[in-house]
Amino acid sequence: MSHSIVVENVTKRYRLGESQHTMLREALVGGWRKLWGRTRAAAPRFKRALEGVSFEVAPGEVVGLIGRNGAGKSTLLKILSRITYPTSGRVHVHGRVGSLLEVGTGFHDELTGRENIYMNGSILGMRKREIDASMEQIIEFADVGEFLDTPIKRYSSGMRMRLGFSVAAHLRTDVLFVDEVLAVGDLGFQKKCLGTMRELGTHGRTLVFVSHNMAAIENLCKRTIWVADGRIAQEGPTQEVIRAYLASFGATESRTLDLSAVQDRRGTGHVRLGKLEFLTEDDDGRHVIHSGGALAVRIHYECHHDLTNLLFGLRIYSNLGVMISELNTWTTGQEMALARKGKGCIELQIDFLNLMPGTYYVGVWAANVHEWHDVLENVAKLDVETSNYYGTGRGVESRFGLIFLPFRWKHVPVEGGAFCHQPDDRPSATIRQLPLQNATPLKLAST
Repeated sequence: MSHSIVVENVTKRYRLGESQHTMLREALVGGWRKLWGRTRAAAPRFKRALEGVSFEVAPGEVVGLIGRNGAGKSTLLKILSRITYPTSGRVHVHGRVGSLLEVGTGFHDELTGRENIYMNGSILGMRKREIDASMEQIIEFADVGEFLDTPIKRYSSGMRMRLGFSVAAHLRTDVLFVDEVLAVGDLGFQKKCLGTMRELGTHGRTLVFVSHNMAAIENLCKRTIWVADGRIAQEGPTQEVIRAYLASFGATESRTLDLSAVQDRRGTGHVRLGKLEFLTEDDDGRHVIHSGGALAVRIHYECHHDLTNLLFGLRIYSNLGVMISELNTWTTGQEMALARKGKGCIELQIDFLNLMPGTYYVGVWAANVHEWHDVLENVAKLDVETSNYYGTGRGVESRFGLIFLPFRWKHVPVEGGAFCHQPDDRPSATIRQLPLQNATPLKLAST
């Protein structure tokens, strides 16, 4: 079987130190010093970005690429896109290649949106009439019609993102590489992009998709590759790989988590989240809670200077990376109008945690309406255990869904109907039969 992408034992190293491009004067002075022995050249230092990476992608396959920041994902996509070359190993990509690696990649700032579309099509070897045939789709998808003849340098990052994705998706490419750039667009645009990428696979185009959004990866990709420290940590069915990847974040289950050493974070750094505390009703030293139980979470932070309209949030993810809920101070109208420079602590109180038994992951953030200050995903693992909430001895079970909603059933009298009978000591939250006319009464067995 032929493959669209073949990667064989690829290694990439970057040289650290002084630039190799020098002025003539610097080259002459440096040569004179070496000649007279006044300096000794330092041994070159290298940083390994990738080491021994190998995999294959079939035509029409949509493959996810996940990993922490700095793992080597973006370097790998740049090699696949022929932007840079491997230090060793071989890469074969068959067909025309389109890539969306950073906002505005492939655009010339002085050219208009329309001119950039033609330029990108020409690079792919397309004729003008072929580009014209796709122009209407590109413009409609990007939603930049009135700005199409405006220089790209005047576009916002969101506009550049929309046009870049639309060009990559609608021009005639056989293989498409998409990095974590969808985060720039709003939710509506992200949904539209994911739908388009799904269609590309059904039309026989090959797609490699990099994202920190595990729900998007799980929804789009049947196979996923997890990159860690420049190597492939795991490759296989998406759900299995995501479970293993998320599990790597929750190594500690102590009640207090030190966030200061966490490197996988993003934001301006104006606020730094330092510690996370889980407070539950038990005292066994773990943050294990029960379905329907209470939970409090304290977030310790430090502002490096005075900030206005400071917001905090906590996200809860399933073991597949699906965000179940985000609890933030914007929703409750509790943003801090003025946060002074220094340390502080804010506490989230959850009176009733309606999660089914299972393992969940927690992310926290600090921001304001304009920018993210500190965002940490999957920094803690939360184990939720079953509970005897209804007093029947029948615990709340994960097979009944993701969330736990307190409920009760009751009889509704129907004219001519017959009620089922049950012992008086049954709890109020029980399933009861709604009798139908001429139906045989159903008697619930007692326990």
